[in-house]
Amino acid sequence: MALGRRELLLGMAGAALFSGRAAAQAEAPANWERYYDGYAQDGTVTFPRTRLSTLDPQWRRQLVKYKHKEPPGSIVVDTRNNFLYVTFENNTALRYGVGVGREGFQWSGRAQVGRKARWPDWVPPPEMLQRRPDLPRHMEGGADNPLGARALYLYRDGRDLLYRIHGTNEPWSIGGDNSSGCIRMVNEDVIDLYRRIPVGTRVLVLEHLDKSLPS
Repeated sequence: MALGRRELLLGMAGAALFSGRAAAQAEAPANWERYYDGYAQDGTVTFPRTRLSTLDPQWRRQLVKYKHKEPPGSIVVDTRNNFLYVTFENNTALRYGVGVGREGFQWSGRAQVGRKARWPDWVPPPEMLQRRPDLPRHMEGGADNPLGARALYLYRDGRDLLYRIHGTNEPWSIGGDNSSGCIRMVNEDVIDLYRRIPVGTRVLVLEHLDKSLPS
């Protein structure tokens, strides 16, 4: 469903208002509206459709050669280079561009997808509320929710790590280090990932090395 410029700007105004208050949101560029192409429908939710051509080609979903030791169907997150891989056989993978944790909120190690949700509710963890007491204690899922269209909840040894792989309505944040440790994807990509990845999938988050050092 394509909407005109005025409707799109009015619709995004509410999301922008919330984004300005939410923790770990990337600052919107002056020409932020160019990142959207009307709206898309997903079930009962209407959300801003990403104009994927505005993303640098490296951040667009693509099949690549990727040398790895993980079983096929695993997730590997390369936080240094802002890529998420779904591993296939013969050292190939489906690669997505992602936003990752900013300095002070980076983590690494193994986990698994403990559960999944469509248009998830957002409940800021206690640590985030301590930093930002102005945040809501609960926000229902929907187009304005900072978790976006889907969330994959990461667990270790049966315990929720409080980190998610989730969608975002801020396409300009892909390729950046701007989250509170979660892995963010454009909504179209996280919807695709959600379809591919079952609960129980292995996840490996690589160490976030200094990007100024040689690869």
